[in-house]
Amino acid sequence: MEPSRTPDTQPPERHDPYAVLRYRDFRLVVAGRFVATLGELMVSVAIGWELYQRTNSALALGFVGLTLMIPVLLFSLPAGHIADHYNRQHIVVAAQALLFFASLSLAALSWTQGALPLVYGALFLIGVGSAFSSPAASTLIPQTVPPESFEKATTWSSSSWQLAAVIGPALGGVVIAVTGGATLVYLLDACGSLVYIVLILLIRAQPATPPAKRETTVRSLAEGLRFLRGSQVLLAAITLDMFAVLLGGATTLLPIFADMLHVGPVGLGWLRAAPSVGAAVMALILTHTAPFKRAGRTLLWAVIVFGLATIVFGLSRNFYLSLVALLVLGAADNISVVIRHSLLLLRTPDAMRGRIAAVNGIFISASNELGGFESGLVAWLFTPVISVVLGGIGTIVVVLAVAYFAPEMRRLGALTPSPEAEQSLVREAEAEATEQAPVVD
Repeated sequence: MEPSRTPDTQPPERHDPYAVLRYRDFRLVVAGRFVATLGELMVSVAIGWELYQRTNSALALGFVGLTLMIPVLLFSLPAGHIADHYNRQHIVVAAQALLFFASLSLAALSWTQGALPLVYGALFLIGVGSAFSSPAASTLIPQTVPPESFEKATTWSSSSWQLAAVIGPALGGVVIAVTGGATLVYLLDACGSLVYIVLILLIRAQPATPPAKRETTVRSLAEGLRFLRGSQVLLAAITLDMFAVLLGGATTLLPIFADMLHVGPVGLGWLRAAPSVGAAVMALILTHTAPFKRAGRTLLWAVIVFGLATIVFGLSRNFYLSLVALLVLGAADNISVVIRHSLLLLRTPDAMRGRIAAVNGIFISASNELGGFESGLVAWLFTPVISVVLGGIGTIVVVLAVAYFAPEMRRLGALTPSPEAEQSLVREAEAEATEQAPVVD
């Protein structure tokens, strides 16, 4: 779609941290993502709490991540191809409709105490919806703001996500504690999908003429992988995130740690929200600071801090120390998210953003969902403490390996477009100049 990038009012000075919020379509995208994430994170608490209550098994929690990951691995590359050749708004709407149905299914199964295979089946549908929604939705931001605003847009988008991630888990825990079950949580998530659909349909940006609809071949699907292979910085940034969260993710085991710390569902909600509180605070700090000048080293140090905080959380037996460790963990992770997403926006040509986002989605899913299965399996084989502590140590080892084998990441300074992406942005600007100025508020 053609960008709708004219702000509601004349933008003030270049470094105004709030300038990007004056773009109407950007506000709609961020608001929709906020509402959908609010429901999604409530469900993450509810499904973990409900399954652990019914099974008392760490392995059952690990299977949640595996179930969500499989459809992402199966469908993300085709979804990226589709996002690059069809209307991205329509793709997001269709995917959210599937997520709406899946949430209603979870509500019905929770109310009736349905069979566990059906619960995992509903989670599989959530994975399918996410596989198609994520690549298309991630391409909407660069179509609603100009290139010079990409880093701040990414920071504000991350802030909204983290704010939802702060409220969602805590609210999910409260709803479970008040109602004594998870059914209402799933219904609220379904409502969030409906709101997201409405906000996406309100975007004024007109669909651009997509590239010629080529046949979906293995060669076409693999273009994103080939592009990443040729970019050491992008590949290193994604690899850092993937293996850090794969090895250092502790959120899957939070129901077990909440039990070890002798806190109920409300305490579990706060534990689940703590990383997002730290991330939200860091995001607000980043919106008011100058762009990164030594982004590579900043990213490497941020992931090291993530690993150290993970180790502290695994060893802690004090609820408040555990909260602080998760706060620090979330703050460090947000730095990684902002740098990685900014690099993806700045260094990827628009015609390939769907496929690159799909590949990134596979990495994210592998780190979050497969990491959840890995954490549950190691906790089942040994202990939850060993699982988390070894994961934190592994995270630090991965950082050292990336720093050694990817020297371009160590030397990365300011976040700027690659030559290929710059040429793409020039073409987009020339095309935009030939169009009639869009209507503004």
